[in-house]
Amino acid sequence: MQLILTPARHLDKFIEDHLLPDTPFRRRVKKAVNDICSFLKERCFQGAPHRVRVSKVVKGGSSGKGTTLRGRSDADLVVFLSELRSFQEQLDRRGEFIWEIMRQLEAFQRETRVEFEIQKPRWEKPRALSFVFRSPELDDKVEFDVLPAFDVLGLWTEGPEPHIHEGYRPDPQIYVRLIQECTRLGKEGEFSPCFTELQRAFLRQRPPKLKSLIRLVKHWYQLSKERLGKRLPPQYALELLTVYAWERGCRETYFRTAEGFRTVLELVVDYRQLCVYWTKYYDSENPVIGQYLVTQLKQPRPVILDPADPTGNVAGGAGGDGWRWLAQEAAAWLSYPCLKNQDGSPVGSWDIGLQGESEDSWTCAIL
Repeated sequence: MQLILTPARHLDKFIEDHLLPDTPFRRRVKKAVNDICSFLKERCFQGAPHRVRVSKVVKGGSSGKGTTLRGRSDADLVVFLSELRSFQEQLDRRGEFIWEIMRQLEAFQRETRVEFEIQKPRWEKPRALSFVFRSPELDDKVEFDVLPAFDVLGLWTEGPEPHIHEGYRPDPQIYVRLIQECTRLGKEGEFSPCFTELQRAFLRQRPPKLKSLIRLVKHWYQLSKERLGKRLPPQYALELLTVYAWERGCRETYFRTAEGFRTVLELVVDYRQLCVYWTKYYDSENPVIGQYLVTQLKQPRPVILDPADPTGNVAGGAGGDGWRWLAQEAAAWLSYPCLKNQDGSPVGSWDIGLQGESEDSWTCAIL
């Protein structure tokens, strides 16, 4: 059954039947990701003209965050290289490493049964290498983005890498350095791959029910993207908006899925009021970070700051028509059967404090 026709009371079953990855698919995707990670760590740079050491490969994307949709999986593999010792070096040298990874993948493909569809970078200094992975054991494709990165988190810890536990907070000097470099280079959000471990931890430890709601919102987003055929806001912004809706309006392990879904759609409709950031990994106590946050939060709305990277407004700001198109789509969905009770009345939504407040009076939510 299509989502648009699914009664509100059956949304959990819709997620279970159509969106949750089944066990065989999870196993196949895990194997594919592990195979590529092993390749990147153990043999990718063996034939490079100079010694390159991979300190670690961190899995991001839906595969890393635990929000994979059935039949479609994406994985951001961030390759931390010892040769990249600053944000500037990442910017200057990542292209040469991406071209080398591409050459090694092509050689690896010729030697094995795996099949890659590699998208040849269009620029001399690309940000990422994108490819689709297929193998005889994998019916569905897995989309990969490989991104070389500077290991700034590992640089500021005693061990080889930070221990990302629930209460972990990076040294504020990491963000001071990030802000100063981004400001100097005019590259806000450019270095978010360096903080993939934090982005992953932010979502990975959430309750399973919330992850299911995120999957539902992602499915709706993909349907909207296919129907509209237009450039929409980043999907990551919708994932964070779902977390925000749950934190502000629910915080329960179990909840009515339709109410959460409606709340997210209402937030999309009211996108001009959105100004959201979290204080889990950074806050305003440090004067440099604090002053920068003031500047960021004064940007035209919507503002949704990456919880791991204060320089990244993942909502993309007010430029373009993407949010307007998505808001029109969300407004139409509010009257569909998936958001109606059995008696035909609208499903309720969570109270998160937006109702009745004008754009001018709305203050940023601090989570």
